[in-house]
Amino acid sequence: MPDIDQKAVAQAVEGFVDPRLGQTLAEAGAVESVRVTSEAVDISLRLPYVAAREHEQLRAQLAQALAASTGSAPLNIRIEQEVRATAIEKPLPGLAGVRNIIAIASGKGGVGKSTTTSNLALALQAQGARVGVLDADIYGPSQGMMLGVAPGTRPDSVDDKFFRPVEAHGIQVMSMSFLVDEDTPMVWRGPMVSGALQQLLNQTEWQDLDYLLIDMPPGTGDIQLTLSQRVPVTAAIIVTTPQDIALLDARRGIEMFRKVDIPVLGVIENMSTHICSHCGHEESIFGAGGGERLAHDYDCELLGQLPLAMAIREQADSGRGCVLADPEGPHAQRYLEIAIRVSALLARRQQNRRAMPNIAVFND
Repeated sequence: MPDIDQKAVAQAVEGFVDPRLGQTLAEAGAVESVRVTSEAVDISLRLPYVAAREHEQLRAQLAQALAASTGSAPLNIRIEQEVRATAIEKPLPGLAGVRNIIAIASGKGGVGKSTTTSNLALALQAQGARVGVLDADIYGPSQGMMLGVAPGTRPDSVDDKFFRPVEAHGIQVMSMSFLVDEDTPMVWRGPMVSGALQQLLNQTEWQDLDYLLIDMPPGTGDIQLTLSQRVPVTAAIIVTTPQDIALLDARRGIEMFRKVDIPVLGVIENMSTHICSHCGHEESIFGAGGGERLAHDYDCELLGQLPLAMAIREQADSGRGCVLADPEGPHAQRYLEIAIRVSALLARRQQNRRAMPNIAVFND
C-alpha cells in the first residue's frame, strides 16, 4: 500500500460536511478516530442523530471525498449513532431514562396528529432510535390501537410504585386506555384530567429512550399547561393541514409553546394533497402552501408534507403504520425522511451547547 499522509486524511475527515447537520464532522464532534495502518485506513464515526438507513450512502460520499488522500488504499468506515441527552434539571423519577422529550401538538382536532405521532415513532425506530410514546389525549386515547396493542392489555407494575410501559413493535407505549375499559368515556372535569395525566407522568418508568413522543390533545387548555409546567419538554412539533382554519389554530398552539419557553422544532403539514385511489391524480383540496407559510412566519422548519391517502388511514387503523406495513412505499419514505430531519435538528441545537472532543489520530 502506498504511503498515506495520515494528517491529510484526518483533515479531510474533519472537514467533511455532514449533509444532514450542515456542519463538518469535527464541528459535530462526530469523529472518534482515524487510523492509518499498513493494510487500510480505518475511520470511526459516532453521529449524534439517527439515520441508519442512510449510512451506506454516507460511507460512499465520505469515501469519494477522501479519494485524493487515500488513493487505492482499502477504506473501512464504521458509523455508529448516539443520541445525546438534553440537560434536564430535577426530572420526574420515571423520566430519568429519557434523553429527549418531543411534544406532538395541534391547535385543533382532526388534522391527523395521532396518526403522525405513531408513524413518526415507527420511523425514528426504523432509523435506529429507542422510542416511547405517551398518549396524553386523556379524552380520546388512540395510540394503543394505532400501535397494535391488543384490547384489554394492562401495564405491569414495578414494586407497586410505577407502571412499566406496554411494548408494541419495539416501542414503549403508555396510555390512559390501558387503565380503563375500552368503551369507558372520560367524563371528567379539568382538574380530574390533569390529575390523571400527572399520574401517568409520575408513575410510568420509561427505559433507556432516545426520544419520548407525547401525543398531545388538541387545543391549549389544562393538559397542555400541565405538561409544559411538569415535563421538561425538549421541543414541540406542530401538525396542521393547509386549511386556513387549521392554520389559525396551529398559530395559537405555537404561541402557547412560546409563552412557556418550549422551542418549536417545526411543522408537519398533513393532508397536504389528496391522491385519487383510482387514477393517482394529486390535488390540493385543502389549499396549498399553508404549512410552509406557517413555518416561515415562526422561523422554524417545514419538516414534511403528507398526503391524504387511504393507505395511511387503513394501516394506522390496523395497528401497523405505513413504516411497518409498506416500508419501501412512498408514504413510509416521507415519514423516514421526517424522522431524520427531527433527529438532526435536535442534535444541531444541542451541539451549540457542547465543546468539541479531541480526535484521536493513529499512524501505525
